[in-house]
Amino acid sequence: MTDTTWVPDLDALPDRRPKYDRLAAAIRTGIAGGDLVPGQKLPPVRDLAWKVGVTPGTAARAYRLLTDAGVLTAGVGRGTYVAETKSPPSPVLLAEHVFDASGDVNLFSPKMPDLGQGHLIATLAAQVVAQMPADRLMRYPSRVTDLAARQACLAGLHADVGPADVEDIVATNGGQNAIVLILQTILRGPAPVMLGDAISYNGFRSAAEMCRAELMAVPWDDEGPDPQVFENLVRQHGAQVYCTASEVNNPTGQATSFARRQQIAAIAKVHGVHVIDDDCYARIDRVGPSYRALLPDLGWHVASPSKTISPALRIGFAVAPKAHAAALVRSAIGQSFGVSPLLTDLYAALMRSPEIDGIVQAVRARIDRDVGVVVTTFADCAPGYAPGIPFVWLVLPRTWRANDFVAAAKARGIHLKSSESFLHRDSRMVHAVRIAVNGLLAPDRFDAAIADLRDLMDTPAARISV
Repeated sequence: MTDTTWVPDLDALPDRRPKYDRLAAAIRTGIAGGDLVPGQKLPPVRDLAWKVGVTPGTAARAYRLLTDAGVLTAGVGRGTYVAETKSPPSPVLLAEHVFDASGDVNLFSPKMPDLGQGHLIATLAAQVVAQMPADRLMRYPSRVTDLAARQACLAGLHADVGPADVEDIVATNGGQNAIVLILQTILRGPAPVMLGDAISYNGFRSAAEMCRAELMAVPWDDEGPDPQVFENLVRQHGAQVYCTASEVNNPTGQATSFARRQQIAAIAKVHGVHVIDDDCYARIDRVGPSYRALLPDLGWHVASPSKTISPALRIGFAVAPKAHAAALVRSAIGQSFGVSPLLTDLYAALMRSPEIDGIVQAVRARIDRDVGVVVTTFADCAPGYAPGIPFVWLVLPRTWRANDFVAAAKARGIHLKSSESFLHRDSRMVHAVRIAVNGLLAPDRFDAAIADLRDLMDTPAARISV
């Protein structure tokens, strides 16, 4: 097959990520949109670099990211091709019967499409219960009963999490529970101070409140958290822990650059600050190593299948620094005795299933389709997003305030989350909204809602100040 004539346009999808990351995202978008098809040959590295206006090293790194993720295939002397897609599980459940064609459109929080995982979970749950010894159903969970789940988690960890073994992993009741457990393990004193990103997942604030800790905001620039502000807050307030999501900030979609992670890690090491790295959105095209890899004695990694398979699977995993693994185990036992064998055995069975990879790929493809609609519709607004991540961050034009836009959208039957939901009390106000993908909506209804939001943005109500 001859080389494709398709050329990604990096300027059409402006954002703040490194060029190799943007190029990889553009290729993914081309595949999701059908411009690139399985088996199609891509241009050689030097040709692509010249056409796009980047260095050959940048193009090579984008290809390598996508090859490692299985999106592309490559061979010496053969070239680079779009990977042949795996056969989807049979049958793939598009679940049109669960689509709600009436009522409001909920884009408030991400909702995953059911592309076979619902049926697979139900089938395996019945098998797990049928095969489980009776005494296992009559005992508290333990490190023995959740061993298979921890092994499955270990097998799925990216190398950038750093060296780990099964004893470093603690099963939790979801990713949020993992964050709380870690904080309960490491926070000290009557009034501990935590740091968090100025625009971030509000679960960090909830966890701080539960642990009676004060949470202070660290602003970001194009590379990630401001290292000078970070160090000043540590010095002035004796912060003990920093909560972040280095691969996918929720809600902006921005990743912390590798260089900035190194800077933050160096400061944290000097001052003994723990870093919790929330990786529940599990970005495929990794930007750099986790803080756990950069801080072997102070870095913590949090993972969960909630954002890739189903949020109904209330299981998560905390990967501790080796020196703190035993303390985290004690915290988990003291809080809930562990995670039910019904869940840990089900998770292990799901990870062993030959169907699960195809389902996860199908889910990500649907997410990319919907995100692509939003990004294309609002391309002039430089929306923030990441491949396979079910939300888009939209900074509003000066004609709109965030809460007014949310209220106006609600009047049209579309529910969004305002930037205010992601800001700390002392954060600088940003007038933006997060548009979440709702996989339970039929695609045409989702597309119509996005078009309606564009119309709303372009027709702000007149204001008169008195």
